[in-house]
Parts: sequence; structure tokens; C-alpha cells
Amino acid sequence: MFAKEMFTVKRLLEGTPLRTGVVAAVALAGGLLTASPAAATVADERTVASVSQTADSAAASRPRNGKILYDRVSGGQGTLKIKNGTSRDGVVTLVKGRTKAISIYVRARSSASVRDVRDGTYRVYFTTGSRFRVSKGRFSQSAVYQRFNDRLRFTTTATSRSVWTLTLNPVRGGNARTTSINPKDFPA
Repeated sequence: MFAKEMFTVKRLLEGTPLRTGVVAAVALAGGLLTASPAAATVADERTVASVSQTADSAAASRPRNGKILYDRVSGGQGTLKIKNGTSRDGVVTLVKGRTKAISIYVRARSSASVRDVRDGTYRVYFTTGSRFRVSKGRFSQSAVYQRFNDRLRFTTTATSRSVWTLTLNPVRGGNARTTSINPKDFPA
């Protein structure tokens, strides 16, 4: 029997031993497709210039790793660490109650953190894909939308604070599950 691969979420209360949470993410493997003008076999210089400008504009519009796209929860002591081991960029969004609290952009095969999350309980959504459109808050190609089944609870005391770590890729022996959601239900 094969071990089931799931994603992991870990909770660390600084000042106390490491605790394991129960949140997971399912992300499809895939990659960003980029065109290289050097590989073009077109003799017309205008076509090569057009390909170059398209690739340059796509790269320029891609947010940097760790860019906060939306923030309504800063000022707290909690930390959220995200590891994206997939070949696609991702956006992780925390929702408190029915209100979108924060969204962060995590590039493929990268990690990012939010270091000032306020205390509270948050539902975690994420999407992966390619060609992110900042104005719409969505990927325009190969987008997958997920929601963690369990919520993250951030707490701060005089001696400790919550630090959660999420993985957006399957991990052997992982401890979290997700549910696919309708793109309309993603808090963009």
C-alpha cells in the first residue's frame, strides 16, 4: 500500500514546542510557458521584435515573490510562511469571517512570509496558474482554485505567538486536505 501524499501545515507557537496543524493544498504541477526570441526561426525582424516585446511585457507584469496583493490584517504578531514547491505561481488568501483579509503572491518553487497577521481564525484559499492579472486578482491560464478544509487560528500571548507554515505541493505523510472550489467563490 502506498503512503498517501498530502500537503502540510505546521503551527509553531514561538516559545513553545512545534505543533502540527491540519491544513492541506492540492496544486497541479505545470509550468509557465515563455517564448524565447532567440529560438524564433522567423526571418522577418518585425515578428522577432513583437515576440520579444510580448515576452518582456509578460515578465514585467508578473508580481515579485512575496508581494502583498491585499492587506487588511497587518499590525498583529502572527506569521504565515508559504512554501510553493510547484512549477506554477500561486496566490494565497486569508479570509476572516466573510471578509478578505490578506493575499500574497508566491512564485513557483519559492517561499514567502507574512509577518504581521492579527489574531483570529482564518479560512485559507489559494490558486495556482500562469499569467496572473493583478487587476482581476486571477490567473488567466491553467488556474486551479482550492480551499483548505481546516482553518488557521492565530493567537498571541505574553510569551508566545502563532507561526503557521503551509505547503502548496504534495508532501509524503502530509497532514492537510483541501477542496476544489468554483472560481467564482475565490476571494479575488
